[in-house]
Parts: sequence; structure tokens; C-alpha cells
Amino acid sequence: MRISMVYVFIILYSTVLITEGGPITYAACVAACNAAAVACYASLGFVFGTVTAGAGTPAAVLACNAAQSACWVGCSAGGVAPTP
Repeated sequence: MRISMVYVFIILYSTVLITEGGPITYAACVAACNAAAVACYASLGFVFGTVTAGAGTPAAVLACNAAQSACWVGCSAGGVAPTP
């Protein structure tokens, strides 16, 4: 019985070590996505965070929003994937 508890501890400990970089990777990815969105808005002459998605919103700004959303979807995999 005691040996099996040692094996369980070793397995659990090894999985914690494998996955400890996931949240850091996710945060770095989201920060990069936000920096890209700010650059996209600035290239169009807008300030990020001040434009609402109403009827008069330029299509290029909506494209920046769509690109940021797609980038965040890509980041979500990094948050749950094991990172050595």
C-alpha cells in the first residue's frame, strides 16, 4: 500500500511540473494580441477602447476586433496545453 502511494505522489508531482508554464504562456499571448489590436487601431487613426460597435463603425475597425478575437481563440489553447 505504501509503495502505491509513492507512485501516485510521483505521478501527480510530475504533472504539476509539466503544466506550470501554461498560465504564463496564456498571459503573454493575450498581451501580444492586445498590443496587435492597439497597433491596428492606431494605424487607422482610432484609439483602442473608445470605439463601440455601432452602425457607424468603420469596417476596418470591426476587422481589427475580429482579428483580436481570433488571436484570443488561439491563446486559449496555450492556457490549457502542457508547457514544459
